[in-house]
Amino acid sequence: MRRMFGFLIGVLVGALVGSVVALLLAPESGENLRGQIRERGQGFMNEVRHAADSRRIELRGRLESLRAPRAE
Repeated sequence: MRRMFGFLIGVLVGALVGSVVALLLAPESGENLRGQIRERGQGFMNEVRHAADSRRIELRGRLESLRAPRAE
């Protein structure tokens, strides 16, 4: 769990730094740039949701296997 949390913090910090750099070095107009950033942000959020859903499914499977009665 701690590794997952650390990973997500790293992803968020990386996205923030990348956004700032993109804004500072952008050759595009403001409106075009905002549209591109919005699209990338939505794509990023979709990836995060997908990763979270995958991890949730994996953890539910582990929890079910731990709850299952043991054969003695």
